[in-house]
Amino acid sequence: MKTALLVSTYNWPEALALVLKSVEQQSQLPDELLIADDGSTQETTKLIEEFKKRTRIHVIHVWHEDEGFKRSEILNKTVAQSNADYLIQTDGDCILHRNFIKDHKSFAKKGLYLYGSRVNIKQSHLDTLFSESQTNFSAFSKGIKKRTRALHIPILSRLYGEKKELSKKLRGCNVSFWRADFIAVNGYNEDMTGWGREDSELVIRMVNYGITGRRLRYRGIVFHIFHKTSSKSKLNINESIQQRAIDENLTRCKNGIDKYL
Repeated sequence: MKTALLVSTYNWPEALALVLKSVEQQSQLPDELLIADDGSTQETTKLIEEFKKRTRIHVIHVWHEDEGFKRSEILNKTVAQSNADYLIQTDGDCILHRNFIKDHKSFAKKGLYLYGSRVNIKQSHLDTLFSESQTNFSAFSKGIKKRTRALHIPILSRLYGEKKELSKKLRGCNVSFWRADFIAVNGYNEDMTGWGREDSELVIRMVNYGITGRRLRYRGIVFHIFHKTSSKSKLNINESIQQRAIDENLTRCKNGIDKYL
């Protein structure tokens, strides 16, 4: 099974640098690192080029012009460039627990998608985080909240079974799925521009297609760096698109990844 870590980013190279550092520290490396860049400046490109020189991971950096929040579009474009079997997805502001890749791979199974926990790094800790280039956290670390989510206890994760219903715990910064399943539902819905619901709408179509979910509690942990919330001006539109996927039991979107394949 060939795995790819899929990271979406936009104009925060300081955060992305910590994410890439945490990738290098993984107990199991991914076969590919896919960076979906929603129009960042040259500073981010320079950071990625420097990372390419020192890593043995195959890095694919896909960029398009900054035309507002088009995360769905850039993720589709990036996945289209990969030939990995399994995609493990996070964001460019989420530091990975050292066993993040290993944890997702260990539970990967046909007909299943996975979602893990997100621990929040407090705003008051940001100066220390960046000055010390911190990537190692535990449930007892300073500067985090929701501490129980940081507990890495693999034996307890087996208490969580598979569910057909979409969980409110699902976050696009910590989810994994088979690339074939992603393509089968036509990937992200590019009618969804602006922040909100693009990840859950994708998973709803996967569930309608017959893919079951499993929560990676006590495994598969990311540490989310505090930042101000993106504009929610298009949230109502995105919610209506998601509701249509629910009401009509949709398995595919029309405006998806197929145009790039």
